[in-house]
Amino acid sequence: MIMESHDSSTTGSQEMERIGQSKESGVYLGWKNLWVMVQDKVAGRRPILQGLTGYAKPGEVLAIMGPSGCGKSTLLDALAGRLDSNTRQSGEILVDGCKKALAFGNSAYVTQDDILMATLTVREAVYYSAQLQLPRYMSKSEKMERAEATIKEMGLQDAINTRIGGWGVKGLSGGQKRRVSICIEILTRPKLLFLDEPTSGLDSAASYHVMSRIIKLAQQDRRTLIASIHQPSGEVFELFHNLCLLSSGRTVYFGSTSAANQFFSSNGFPCPPMRNPSDHYLRTINQDFDVDIEQGFGEKTSTTEVINLLVESYKSSENYQQVQQSVYDIPLQNVGSVEKKGIQKSGFITQCLVLTKRSFVNMYRDLGYYWFRFAIYIALCLCVGTIFINIGSDYGSIQARGSVLMFVVSFMTFLAIGGFPSFVEDMKVFTRERLNGHYGVAAFIVGNTLSSIPYLLLISVVPWSNGVLLCWPTKRYTSLRLLRVDAFRLHDISRKPNDACRKRVV
Repeated sequence: MIMESHDSSTTGSQEMERIGQSKESGVYLGWKNLWVMVQDKVAGRRPILQGLTGYAKPGEVLAIMGPSGCGKSTLLDALAGRLDSNTRQSGEILVDGCKKALAFGNSAYVTQDDILMATLTVREAVYYSAQLQLPRYMSKSEKMERAEATIKEMGLQDAINTRIGGWGVKGLSGGQKRRVSICIEILTRPKLLFLDEPTSGLDSAASYHVMSRIIKLAQQDRRTLIASIHQPSGEVFELFHNLCLLSSGRTVYFGSTSAANQFFSSNGFPCPPMRNPSDHYLRTINQDFDVDIEQGFGEKTSTTEVINLLVESYKSSENYQQVQQSVYDIPLQNVGSVEKKGIQKSGFITQCLVLTKRSFVNMYRDLGYYWFRFAIYIALCLCVGTIFINIGSDYGSIQARGSVLMFVVSFMTFLAIGGFPSFVEDMKVFTRERLNGHYGVAAFIVGNTLSSIPYLLLISVVPWSNGVLLCWPTKRYTSLRLLRVDAFRLHDISRKPNDACRKRVV
């Protein structure tokens, strides 16, 4: 026991030392000539991203901006290795100067949609996630402290005991759900964090506080942060270090946020005074509404021509050459910061226990999972039982009992679809958590199966017992004996002709 405790403490100290070293080193991410193609029935393969090149450094925040449909989310998915199977990717994505996959704990991805369990409270959702993600050497009290601290960092302490809510159930607001999603993904303090529309659903004040806290954590721990953002306020825009402007999958500008205004001004599109720079940039490169844009001294140019002008100007600029050189100059001496195994997470048994408990609580609180079916089964058994009560023990009762079995089997089969909508919501949560490496398929299957056994027994035994009590024979036969006697009688009828019929033939 002494040796085991010594080994576990040594493992924990080594893990803490490795995490401390990673905070100092950080992760450099670069991509060269990145193309993403998608299959199109009309045009064959259609490009979504066209030859993008860029980088992200530790302690800095890269903002990916552009109009809707320009490829912001696709770029994040490509960098995080989450593209769909129907897409084709080409180019190089370098982590610390090498091609390697990102392991669990090294990176996290906050999706654009808030996929959460509606029946859990904020505390429960974050704490269950902490038990699944945080290393096994951490105690439950330490995991709880990490969860509480993360909730306070996102300003959710006032709603900590409020259920998240969903369709048909009132709960958190859209902005609070967004902050819960961020809480879950920053529990492990990942070295590389991808945020897809982190300010969607937030007002300007909440957007500023959330982004400022995330950026502060990134700067303190030298974490690399890449965020796609639709239309930030002026204060939020000033928080970003670098800016990547996309339009129709092409790079319009990549570089320092402070130098973006000079780039647009040099091409004849200066930002008017007292206007948000992000609003001006997006209005200039948005070709969904192809309108004439004022250029220089009163001249007007179509949006398509403006975008082509800015793209060609960026490719011929000195800033473009610096970006190309910066990607090639990613320090190779930092190659060990992202280990192949990543951070040690909880064990398989712990994952199964946590998922079983979480799924049991979700099934208990979600009326559509089993309770709706339970009520329908009770009502069905009462109806069928009263219809077939005291059916007797003659030959005609055999057909009646066959009808009872047909009704029961048919209704139980068709009503099993009642829990399908709730199961679909669980599958959405499972897909998100599996892609982020929280647990595997086997742990989910074990947890979901164990948690559903009590409810399946409940909805099977209780309605059946009610039906048996109503259909129980009032004579000397029990139900099992009656079925056995009926079976023997049918067998005799099939083998021996009726005596009366035989006499008539003679």
